[in-house]
Amino acid sequence: MQFTKMHGLGNDFIIVNALNGFSNHNPAALAKNLCNRRTGIGADGLVLVRPSTEADVRMQVFNSDGSEPEMCGNAIRCVAKYLFERNLVNKTAITVETLAGLIVPEVLLGADGIVTGVRVDMGEPRLERAEIPMVGSDGRVVLEPLELEDTEFPVTMVSMGNPHCVIFVPDLEQVDFERLGPAIEKLAVFPARTNVEFVKVSEPGRVEVKVWERGAGPTMACGTGACAVAVAGVLARFTDRRVAVSLPGGVLDIEWAENNHVYMTGPAEEVFEGTVVRILTTEF
Repeated sequence: MQFTKMHGLGNDFIIVNALNGFSNHNPAALAKNLCNRRTGIGADGLVLVRPSTEADVRMQVFNSDGSEPEMCGNAIRCVAKYLFERNLVNKTAITVETLAGLIVPEVLLGADGIVTGVRVDMGEPRLERAEIPMVGSDGRVVLEPLELEDTEFPVTMVSMGNPHCVIFVPDLEQVDFERLGPAIEKLAVFPARTNVEFVKVSEPGRVEVKVWERGAGPTMACGTGACAVAVAGVLARFTDRRVAVSLPGGVLDIEWAENNHVYMTGPAEEVFEGTVVRILTTEF
């Protein structure tokens, strides 16, 4: 099995071309083995690029724990660059089928024709509690108290096809990230679990974020998380509609436009290519 290792701001993926079929019967177990950073290739997720009847391709993502998220913003930028540079799709605006719906990344080119970044129309945010999903009464969740271990956190909930719990804090360094991230992710109030973003607002046009990704843990960046943070900032009246989201791996430019669509612009980089000859595992 041939693969390409790619990353978006350090959020890294194993990309596999499955357009002509994919024989492995258990991609979830495959992801757990290949993504292991000690015994595998090492990555936050496995991405299968599959054929689609309604778009140019279908993107299927498996987290490092084998779970399958609805969408991944950094992965879709990598997929767009992968497809364009290999002439698998001969246009800059690419339609991608995901579990979160149809997403359209646009490859950005420099004067020399080299890919300089990818701008993605991430669609409309989903803001109603049932759409997140989150247990409770109908309506939006904006700075709503969430209790955990006798402490209340004001949370703002946004779905970008996958759930995000955004928590604004005065100081990221004071957040017990490794404890609170997984604890909030698995709270019973989130029936599909949730991604968790801790956010410090530097100014209306810039925020700093630490991300705990559902199914992957701490990551260098999260594209859908950055989009959720931008939307949450507007809902909570902390930020402008366009904001630079600073993550451990770098900065994403996010705009919640007047047409209610969220646009994400950022880089995608290829690391190396390789071939998996065999996998020593008992999970298959």
